[in-house]
Amino acid sequence: MTVEEFKLPDVGEGVAEGELVSWLVAPGDRVEEDQPVAEVETDKALVEVPSSYDGTVEELFVDEGDMVPVGDVIISFRVDEDGDGGATAEAEAEPEPEADAGDEPAPDATADADDGTTSGPDTPSGRTFAPPSARRLARELGVDVGAVDGSGPGGRVTEADVRAHAEGGGSADPGGADDGPEPRPAPTDTGSAGRKSAVSKRGDSSDGASATAAGAPEPAGRETTLATPATRKVARERGVDLDDVPTDETRDGEAFVTVDAVNAYADALESPSEPEPATVDADTAPATVDADPAPDATAATDAAVSAEGDETVPYRGVRRTIGKQMERSKYTAPHVTHHDTAAVDALVEAREELKPKAEAEGVRLTYMPFVMKAIVAGLKEYPYLNSELREDDEEIVLKGDYNLGIAVATDAGLMVPVVEDVDEKGLFELADEVNDLAARARERKLKPAEMKGGTFSITNFGAIGGEYATPIINYPETAILGLGAIEERPVVREGDGGESEVAPAPTLPLSLSIDHRVVDGAVAAEFANTVMEHLETPLLLLNE
Repeated sequence: MTVEEFKLPDVGEGVAEGELVSWLVAPGDRVEEDQPVAEVETDKALVEVPSSYDGTVEELFVDEGDMVPVGDVIISFRVDEDGDGGATAEAEAEPEPEADAGDEPAPDATADADDGTTSGPDTPSGRTFAPPSARRLARELGVDVGAVDGSGPGGRVTEADVRAHAEGGGSADPGGADDGPEPRPAPTDTGSAGRKSAVSKRGDSSDGASATAAGAPEPAGRETTLATPATRKVARERGVDLDDVPTDETRDGEAFVTVDAVNAYADALESPSEPEPATVDADTAPATVDADPAPDATAATDAAVSAEGDETVPYRGVRRTIGKQMERSKYTAPHVTHHDTAAVDALVEAREELKPKAEAEGVRLTYMPFVMKAIVAGLKEYPYLNSELREDDEEIVLKGDYNLGIAVATDAGLMVPVVEDVDEKGLFELADEVNDLAARARERKLKPAEMKGGTFSITNFGAIGGEYATPIINYPETAILGLGAIEERPVVREGDGGESEVAPAPTLPLSLSIDHRVVDGAVAAEFANTVMEHLETPLLLLNE
């Protein structure tokens, strides 16, 4: 029986870090090789991280919401050689019950909350099993997670258990800490190199113990300190030198500092005369209104509400990647947007005629495949809209493939999956592929390779509402077409008597943005005319 550590792998193509969005397992869970154990969001996509071992989850070293550099240990497994990991794990844990006793208070410490009953679930080694989210909630509510009766599998403590315990008046009393046993260091295990787990380290106050009640803490004065990007950000915001922050944690033989330690150290520096600065943890301190509130540990979480009611959302992962791409495009390519409107009576009729046949083949037929085919017709006639400007080489590459990116709105931002070889596919095939890519984009299940290789993009903002926009080019492409909502609008047409008359007709507003370094305005207008011609006369699409 050995303890194996598992490091965050490179889950994308050269990514340096990722946000651990959620744990799919908890300490004590039995896992198999290739079973997903966590969801991690990189700057490219949300991916599941599979286990490399058969065994039992021993420790979780990272909290949900933390940014983790690739190569950092995130979880450890108790791996058995004879295949019976769960039984052996219990047998090995029995000789050292005191090592984990700090997670569960003595019966007399909680006598006022639970008369004569045990204060925690009956788990191996007296260990309290709870996911990081439940432990975080316990800290916020001032609840000792070891005193909560777990209702989950194997006595695991859930968030509902924590809330019920807090509402029932069973929260830990800070003033009664002297009644319980002396605090113990967070548990470590062989093979962990002294590393503390996120589950156990978040439950105690060792990170904040560096500040003494008598005055400011002594700077550590190290030369090297390891910390996550989120921790370094908090240190910068609070004006703290990471090398001065006291810590007992190590990783790979170097001192490792957490957000809690940074905030405890900063609080002690700002208020050295406070009676008990060391016992106030950034995660458990009650919110106070201050004239100039300093950022706290919530800066590393998904969202934090300040004392004034403002909400702060981390700018990272996919959202940061989208922002950088938009900024690069807008400030690199001079954008010009051409607007026009196509009368699409015939297109609406053609789609209605084809819908029953598409449904019989299990395909949901939208207008998008027709638009894609019309675009390909325009790109073949005006290839500069299907190109890439390579400034360093001083050349324009006219692409031979017609790979169209379809912008899809998701909870994480705009994703642009790419449909390859549009010119070689039929309407039903395109409809099926677009529906599949869009569904997987919303579920965050796209592969990075499925969002690469586009030569022209389409954004359908009309599906939500609106007529015209100024779409931003998906750089290094040179053009993007925005689609408004197909609705009946007034259209001027020739009447039976040869006179012009205004009549309602379904129309499709078009917004074409181009890179003016590559495409002239006249060429953009001619391209739009070709696209509209094929949309207004759908029979022309049979040639595409």
